[in-house]
Amino acid sequence: MAAGGFCKLPNGSVVVAMNLPSPAGSGSGCVRFLVVAQNRARALTRLRNLGLRAVYLRGNAAPPTPDEITAVLHHPDGLIWRTAPDSALPELTQELWHPIRALLRRPAPQP
Repeated sequence: MAAGGFCKLPNGSVVVAMNLPSPAGSGSGCVRFLVVAQNRARALTRLRNLGLRAVYLRGNAAPPTPDEITAVLHHPDGLIWRTAPDSALPELTQELWHPIRALLRRPAPQP
């Protein structure tokens, strides 16, 4: 089940955070997406337009942290991702945020 949440900013826009299964199909790994948009519906539409069709935000169980909000606001695309941290090992160093095109990039054909 996807965990997610949102945070409304003072200028009226929202930041939506979603934990979804990895599109690469690498087992039980999850990916955390952050999207900034005018409203929640537009944020979810941005994700659906990228091929993540079954994206729904039900509740506000995992809203974005202040650090995540800062990261997505400072990115020119307003849509970033990284692997979701393992809840059993929260003290491990987390990876940096990636632009969405790094996740959707097709692998080069093998000769």
